[in-house]
Amino acid sequence: MTGVIWIVATILAMFTVGYIGYGRYLSRFVELDDSRETPAHKYQDGQEYVPSKKPVLLGHHFSSVAGGAPIAGPITAAFVWGWLPAMLWVAIGNPLMGAVHDFMSLSSSIRHEGKSMGYIIGEYIGERGKNMFLWFAFLVIILVVAVFALLVAIILDTYPPAATASVLYITLALFAGVWLYQLNLPFLGGTVLFVLGVFGSIWVGIQYPIALFEPGGMAENTIVLFPGDGMWVPGATVLESGNTAAWIIVGLLYAFVASILPVWVLLQPRDYLSSFLLYAGVGGALVAIGIGTFFGTSDEPLTTELPAYTSFFGGDLAPAAMPLFPLLFITIACGTISGFHSLVSSGTTSKQLNRESDARLIGYGGMLAEGLLAAVALAAVSVIAIEVDPEDVDGIGAALPNFAEGGGLILTSLNIPFQYGEIFMALVFVSFLLTSLDTGLRLGRYMIEELIGTPETDVEKTASNKYVNTAIATFAAFILVSSGQWDELWPLFGGANQLLAALALLTATVWLANWKDTKQLVSTGVPVVIMTIITICGLLWLVVYDNVYQNFMDGDWWAEATFLEIASAGTRVLIALVLIWLAISILRMGYEHLQTKRDDLLETDPGQTPGDDD
Repeated sequence: MTGVIWIVATILAMFTVGYIGYGRYLSRFVELDDSRETPAHKYQDGQEYVPSKKPVLLGHHFSSVAGGAPIAGPITAAFVWGWLPAMLWVAIGNPLMGAVHDFMSLSSSIRHEGKSMGYIIGEYIGERGKNMFLWFAFLVIILVVAVFALLVAIILDTYPPAATASVLYITLALFAGVWLYQLNLPFLGGTVLFVLGVFGSIWVGIQYPIALFEPGGMAENTIVLFPGDGMWVPGATVLESGNTAAWIIVGLLYAFVASILPVWVLLQPRDYLSSFLLYAGVGGALVAIGIGTFFGTSDEPLTTELPAYTSFFGGDLAPAAMPLFPLLFITIACGTISGFHSLVSSGTTSKQLNRESDARLIGYGGMLAEGLLAAVALAAVSVIAIEVDPEDVDGIGAALPNFAEGGGLILTSLNIPFQYGEIFMALVFVSFLLTSLDTGLRLGRYMIEELIGTPETDVEKTASNKYVNTAIATFAAFILVSSGQWDELWPLFGGANQLLAALALLTATVWLANWKDTKQLVSTGVPVVIMTIITICGLLWLVVYDNVYQNFMDGDWWAEATFLEIASAGTRVLIALVLIWLAISILRMGYEHLQTKRDDLLETDPGQTPGDDD
């Protein structure tokens, strides 16, 4: 067995080289300049455009982009194909593609008045390209919300103490927003007070765990808020848990409310507090792995209990054939590269950036930090031997709560009691899932408003209403998630998410080509090609094999499937095909623009020699 320290050491070494070398090169490449006025200062309105202190904005950005995906993706991949392929994809892909994607998305947005990636690509390839990009991104948002709502429900059902801690954490964030932005009380004093409150909520959660209905997890003293098993809740039959189904609804309702509030009320203070959970979770786990490995202070040896490699088509946990190519690369989405990050970078972060030079730490560095979270997730699930029934339709999903168990074991190296460490890691998981939920819906609202522009007809006025369009996205996510088919929903999310990353990188490439003819396009162009091939192959596999072959061509499936399962499967196929069509259309328009632009530049100055400044 291999010590898990080698997993984190390999990833940490690659990331250090990437930030010092490639990150610095990219900063010079896009000519970051603090003398330029950022959109946050130019359009400051106290609502969306708000100049923010670097640690506050880093906390918001880090929490929003991290979410729960860099935990769930590596866990899933490690159980299906082994920890070694997962580690290599994170260690290599993140600094060369994912961090580049995030940094370029943020940099291009601040140079375009804090506008979204859809606006930027529309400026160069036209209104049709912009609208297609925005519709693509909106569909991805629905998948993000659906997937993360399910993950929240799974964790809260398994760990009722984390449910109590999460409620307290959200409450504290509301008070923190008033403290920092309305009462203008001391920043440092407030930080200490509310961070201590967040960590104190873990103790309260252990003492008073709550569940909506009978939970599936432990905690004998759980306070059940409603009588019965809750199997009447929509989706409970498929999910085989009324408590899980109820938490999905609560999570979506929370996201709906939080996404329409001003950013200072909940989004900024909550993400700032979340960042301390993430720093403590990631940093504490990394330190604990080192101490536990070299001094043997953990309750059990910190060695890998999972195989390094299972097989090309997946191990025993895979409910069906899952080929390593292309599914590994879309299963680990956010730990390596994620298109959702481009929406955050250009949708909220660019509107809050105080200085251009902050973009390197927040954009490139923020993605590397997310990769470290993926490394911790790999380490956490590798140190415990877990048996999950592969016949269980939610087999992979059932493995997800083991992140908290493995993380709790790792933290025993620091003499933290296993019970407290386990609940703390569960809270870390849930807190970032919640940030992605409401951030996703907020970004979806921005996209609809951008698609409509100035509403003229009654239909456009209704669609542009933030309550209406947010409710539509929330309901669509509910239809998808209530099927309970985690093993099919997650790869669809991953494929769509990374195909969006390819389009965001295409947008950055087009921007660079229009900026200066000597700008090299390799740093962004090569990842575009790689991610396009991987994601389209992955989405086609999901359509043809996972749904058409395994579901629609199986008479037994039709006989046993519920209405929600049939509706969800049909929706997944439709979304996948629409995404592929939109992506190919945008890529074609982008490629034609690049060809035309470079040809025009050469015709204008045929004797010009490319410069060496880039």
